[in-house]
Amino acid sequence: MIYFIGAGPGDPELITVKGSRLLAEADMVIYTGSLVNPAVLNYCRTGAEIYNSAGMDLQEILSLMRRACQEGKTVARVHTGDPSLYGAIQEQMDALIEENLPFTVIPGVSSFLAAAAAVPHELTLPEISQTVILTRIEGRTPVPEKEKLSSLAAHHCTMCIFLSVHLIDQVVEELLAGGYSSDTPVVIVEKASWPDEQVVRGTLKTISGIIKEAGITRQAMILVGQAFDTAYQPSKLYDRNFSHGFRGQ
Repeated sequence: MIYFIGAGPGDPELITVKGSRLLAEADMVIYTGSLVNPAVLNYCRTGAEIYNSAGMDLQEILSLMRRACQEGKTVARVHTGDPSLYGAIQEQMDALIEENLPFTVIPGVSSFLAAAAAVPHELTLPEISQTVILTRIEGRTPVPEKEKLSSLAAHHCTMCIFLSVHLIDQVVEELLAGGYSSDTPVVIVEKASWPDEQVVRGTLKTISGIIKEAGITRQAMILVGQAFDTAYQPSKLYDRNFSHGFRGQ
């Protein structure tokens, strides 16, 4: 059996209980060494085969999985965050299906959630934003035309922008073109949940200079939206005058 495991955003204690248990039981561990905190490997049992996939191509990764399955071994394929977001697991799963090799996906804590916790701030606020867009700017990976930042910005909701901090000037330009005002709050969280986590705040007008001064060039989440610095109406959920199925009937 092959388990795709979300390792979480960095803090090794943010892997799920199930993920850590399966990692501890695995005979072979293949982890994305470019992003996964090596401390997660402390869950591995003594004698487990451990491979860093950072320098491998798809066929090399599949070859390891195939061999392990043929030998009756359990594989932990460890991805950063949650493997369903920018994890490139679809081609791995499709290849395993084609070869009739069994697998299961164990979700993880995404870095956008760790970033919100680091601020700390709720991403959805009544009458401000009830929608969160998870996206990235176009780089070497193409983005569909309808999903350009300038198009998504027209919604004025909360946005969590992955893999884009190195193109911050272009990000700002597209968000302004899409309709965000220059005073829209922006929070950058570098290495969310890692020991050297860094949080910087600004606006679309100021954030580019701020993060350049801070030396942030990668492994950072861009959080954008009025939710991060504006007045809001408290939720009805805990309003004593608001009744619902669990209170006030």
